[in-house]
Amino acid sequence: MKPILIKNARVYSPDDLGVNDVLMAAGRFLAVGPDLSVSLPGLETIDAKGKILAPGFFDQHIHVTGGGGEGGPVSRTPELVLSELIACGTTSLVGVSGTDFITRSIENLLAKVRALSAEGANAWMYTSNYRFPPTTMSGEAAKDIFMVPECLGVKIALGDHRSSFPTVDEVIHLLADIRLAGMITGKVGVLHIHSGNIPGAFDMYREIVSRGFPIKHIRPTHCARIRHVFDSAVAFAKAGGYIDITTGGSCCFKEGPAEAFAEALEAGVDPKLITMSSDGHGSKPRFDDKGNMVGLAVCGIECNLSTVQKLIRDYRLPVPTVLGFITRNVADSHGLAGQGRVEEGAVANALLFDEDFSLTDVFSKGRQMMRSGEIIVKGTFEA
Repeated sequence: MKPILIKNARVYSPDDLGVNDVLMAAGRFLAVGPDLSVSLPGLETIDAKGKILAPGFFDQHIHVTGGGGEGGPVSRTPELVLSELIACGTTSLVGVSGTDFITRSIENLLAKVRALSAEGANAWMYTSNYRFPPTTMSGEAAKDIFMVPECLGVKIALGDHRSSFPTVDEVIHLLADIRLAGMITGKVGVLHIHSGNIPGAFDMYREIVSRGFPIKHIRPTHCARIRHVFDSAVAFAKAGGYIDITTGGSCCFKEGPAEAFAEALEAGVDPKLITMSSDGHGSKPRFDDKGNMVGLAVCGIECNLSTVQKLIRDYRLPVPTVLGFITRNVADSHGLAGQGRVEEGAVANALLFDEDFSLTDVFSKGRQMMRSGEIIVKGTFEA
């Protein structure tokens, strides 16, 4: 892989570093600073004057093997392909499973995560899906975390008519296993929780934390799909927990998920405790008041990029704050110090934007994947 020197870009790490040069080689950022003088064999130099350089986006909730299934086999959503990630600046991801615990195996999820990694993305996964006890590969959630390097934690669903409705004691026992497995492996170990519309889940979290369990392992997502969940999530974050706001699918705010981010900040939530994810390739089912599915669509993954653009262009939020939601915050919350930032030694995931935050170039693990708006690296079976 040839080394790349990007010159004269306005660099956000996501902190604003001003105009700098950035050197990438062997998949890492080797140097960030003004007027770098570099002599390396095969060096490619890109003049990015007038452009913005930011970390690649890190989406912690994508159904890489497809989601859905609520309406029978015909409603299974398709698998993700690499070019979809590149098109919206997503260089790192955590793959998840969803409602379908029968035909969407965890082994298949792991294989897809490894395939995307081989194609050029940075990819991890959570074991299990909506079910409790968790659906695993080894027979135990803790063993999946220990035995599979890509496995960062466990996913379940709470407060959803499709979930298994575990008790507080059952959830805290699972959390204890996750925490211990994380300690043994050097991972954070997280319980990634699909938040449904039925009240009660955040009451459960409060009780668990009140018993002395560390809040950092409890990770609710879909935190802005209904108002009472959002309000509870804000209180949870103000107590020190991470909350994840989904940019795809339904949202309780009139202006969409961008308004949810703005309101959470206005309510006093530490921006470092807020993350963003797409729910990409998940299904968007609509149910009537009797629980019958009456419609189905597929979530795209471009919604993170459009939400970032809206927060910066329309809401005028600080660029470092907005970029943090989808870069460093996600990496730090999972203990992945080499991800989500532009700094020496970090994995060379980077995006170039025009001054209006239109995406033009994508680099993943030091390899250019998009050039001047054209995707130049695609997945194995893409035309």
